Amino acid sequence: MDYTKQNLVFFHNFVIMKRSIRFLPPRKQDDLRQLTELIRKHIKDVEMVILFGSYARGTYVDYDQRIEFDTPTYFMSDYDILILTKKPMGAVKYSLFAKIEDLFFVHKNRSFHTQPQFIDYGIEDFNYALSKGHYFETEIKQQGIILYDSGHYRLARRRKLDFAEIGERAQKYFDDKFGRALSFFIDVEHATSRKDYKQASFYLHQATENFLRTIPMVFILYGYKDHDLEKLMNYCKKFTTEIFRVFPCDTEEEKRLFNLLQRAYIESRYNSEFEITKEDIDALVPKVEMLRDIVEKVCREQLDYYASQSRK
Repeated sequence: MDYTKQNLVFFHNFVIMKRSIRFLPPRKQDDLRQLTELIRKHIKDVEMVILFGSYARGTYVDYDQRIEFDTPTYFMSDYDILILTKKPMGAVKYSLFAKIEDLFFVHKNRSFHTQPQFIDYGIEDFNYALSKGHYFETEIKQQGIILYDSGHYRLARRRKLDFAEIGERAQKYFDDKFGRALSFFIDVEHATSRKDYKQASFYLHQATENFLRTIPMVFILYGYKDHDLEKLMNYCKKFTTEIFRVFPCDTEEEKRLFNLLQRAYIESRYNSEFEITKEDIDALVPKVEMLRDIVEKVCREQLDYYASQSRK
């Protein structure tokens, strides 16, 4: 629970945001300046760029290779970057973020260089979330570092949020997202019984996606809107490393199965050449069952923590 204890004690009503990254190593500062320049160049009406997460707190991990649950893994903290624009960006943001990432990684080893993770808000939406005491946005204002500020807007004051409210919201999000995942998982068996393995693979992907999205919803009351399972697992790693047990990719067969599951979201519906067998489905089902159990365990522990804090 160290992460939660560290990040749930700050709900005051006023904060002056930091603006210096001089405490970071020079190459990290260079990366962040480059990313800020790319964001301003390729995204219209950028009002603020804010660094948050472990790099803003100074608790980042540059590179750590270890064995987790008998599986070789490596861990690198991401550059978590919030982009506030005059109006919400809409669906175009996905192509813009991909373009910025591609330009950023020119002349860099993409596999072993710190990865940027972008989220975006319209400035009015972000200020509304602050005024309502939303956990994730409040954390960003409390601990974030402003990399760029147009000077046209000010961030709203934060409303104090107590543990009872946090627990209530987290429980609501858990019931919705975890319940949706269970529903998709039940449908896998129905599609398999009809020998509709493409549809079964789509349901498996959706179950996996929603199980993974449950974790940040419970821990930080924020839902990442992404269908990429690898990215979703990356979002979850700061809250639990147990998810690495589910999809180890240290053999060609493990890689093939995970790739099938990744592709299923789009290709099971739109690619007539997409092939997946009953044996593939049977191999993936136990993995998703394991993910279900891990997600339920860590999320219920977190909900219990909120309840214990609200009684103090």
